[in-house]
This record gives sequence, C-alpha cells and structure tokens, in this order.
Amino acid sequence: MEFVELIKTPKVDGVILHRPFQSPLDGTLCITGHHLILSTRVEHHEELWLLHRNIDCIERRFDANRGAIVIKCKNLQILRLDIPGQEEALNIADSIETLSTLEDISLWYPFYFRPRQFDILEDGWQAFNVESELTRLISHADHSWRISHVNKDFTVCPTYPETVAVPKSVTDELLLASASFRDGGRFPVLSYYHGDNGAVIMRSSQPLVGTTGRRCKEDERVLNASLRPGKKGYIIDTRSPNLIQMAKNRGGGCEPEVNYSQWKRVHRPVERHTALQESLCKLVDACNDSRASMDKWLSRLESSNWLGHVKDILTCACLTAQCVDKEGTLLVAV
Repeated sequence: MEFVELIKTPKVDGVILHRPFQSPLDGTLCITGHHLILSTRVEHHEELWLLHRNIDCIERRFDANRGAIVIKCKNLQILRLDIPGQEEALNIADSIETLSTLEDISLWYPFYFRPRQFDILEDGWQAFNVESELTRLISHADHSWRISHVNKDFTVCPTYPETVAVPKSVTDELLLASASFRDGGRFPVLSYYHGDNGAVIMRSSQPLVGTTGRRCKEDERVLNASLRPGKKGYIIDTRSPNLIQMAKNRGGGCEPEVNYSQWKRVHRPVERHTALQESLCKLVDACNDSRASMDKWLSRLESSNWLGHVKDILTCACLTAQCVDKEGTLLVAV
C-alpha cells in the first residue's frame, strides 16, 4: 500500500495553527506518510512536525467558508488548525484520521526512518538484560527463588518476559498448570523483593474460577510456595466487588478463601483505564481553557474526578507498602 493513496490533500496554504498560550501561526500545511508539517516559510520561525502516531483523536468543526480540526495528542497537547475551505478541511481530517490509526506495524515510522551518519555508542538491545537483573534481585533472597525460562519464545504468556523469577520449590510443570488457570496465562511471578524483611510483591492476572467455582491445586501450591514459614499473604484486588462478580459471569473471578486459606484478599478499587482516560481528558480540557474563571476551573476540576482517582491510587499504593513493610508476601492481581 502506498501512502499517497491515503492522503487526499497533501498541501494547503493559509492554515492557521492555534496552541494554548501561544500566538497563532499562519503557514502551509503538508501531510506526509508519517508527519503533519506546518511551515511559515519565514526565517527564524519554528516549524511544526507532528508524528501521526502521536495523535490520539481529532474533532471536526465547520462553518460557512472554512473548517477547523482540533487535534488531541497522546502527550496531552491540544492543537487547532483553521483551514480555508470545507472540502480541504474534510480531506485533511480524513487523511490524519487514517494515517494515525494504521494497524500494520510495518508501516510505522521506525521502519522508514533513515538516520544520518552517527556513531553507535552501545547496543541498545543489551542495555537492559532481564535475566541479569532478576539474578541480582534474587541474590539478596535466602535461596528461595530461582530463574525460570518456562516462557521461552513467549509460548506461555505473550505479555511476560521470557525469563521470570519464581519460588525455587515450584517446578515448570506447576507453572504451566497455574498459567492455564490464570487469565492470559499470567501466572504469579516475582516483581519486588524487600531486603529489610524478605517480603515480596508478586503479580498475576485473575484466576479463571467462573460461576462453577473451578479450582487449580497447582496454582494454590505456586502461591503458597512464596510464603515464609508462619506468615500469611495478602491479595490486593484493584477491582470493585461488582466488577469481580461480572468477571465471574464471564469465566474469571477471584481466589476463593476456602482454597487459599493462607491468603487474605483486600479490595482497593481503582478505576479501569477507560474511566481514567476520560477523567484525564476532562482535566486537560479544563487546563487549556484560558478564558475560564477560577470558580469555573475549580468546578471543572471537581467534575473530572481526577483528584479522586489519584487519591484511590495513592491509597492502594500506601496499603501495598504497609503490607510489604509490616506483614509479608503480597500478590497484586491486575
């Protein structure tokens, strides 16, 4: 596929760029396969180079003789382009929308970028080695953890690294059974080791309990193997009881206390990403409204509920820190 097929109008003159708290910029707008470019063609004036993949969404506004496109970027920047002519504005909006949502990864900018001559300082692929970092992490433990390559080639869980840290007494066969009982194959793995008292934080996805109360003894053994003698563990579930019940109806759920008697489940609801994104968008819109009075701004801040979300997240984080520091092993189900 050629990019020219996706660009209905490659260039438009007389476009005015509006940015919060900056003077309007009048220039020529050009669309390439990967960038939106606005140039004033005036010396010492900056150009706008916006990568299509950095665009989150656009809004279209039209009047009698011209159109406006509001661009909301993934870095929270908001731009407005005033374009002469409704047809040109519509073509530009369609082109931006198409180019910013390409699903074929091979068409993304990194596969087309050709850098100028430069010296390679280091091999970026080796800048962070998971196995060496995990080895360093468990070296402070009391020989109760080991490195596992059960996820080699990402065959067990596509969202975990190939190398993970697990309790030393747990075999790879147990991990495979546990993975089959966890959503997306995300079996419990070590995320953090607290050197002061030997407590750990593990992470996993929800168990596939369902409405029938399905059980997996191998998964129970994996979790219990992470506990120190005489200690109990805590499961921090960031879902509300209603969401857990809905998950059960779809085949998911939570760890039944009768089967996980050495674990105490604690609910600290944190909104899912969709609600957080909507709240953040409302906050950004309020912050970019330079004409709003103080009372109106405070009202919009409250209605966004952003501070409420921040409070919920900090409360959950504080509980997690307290459990690790004072109690013992912790499993965060996400």
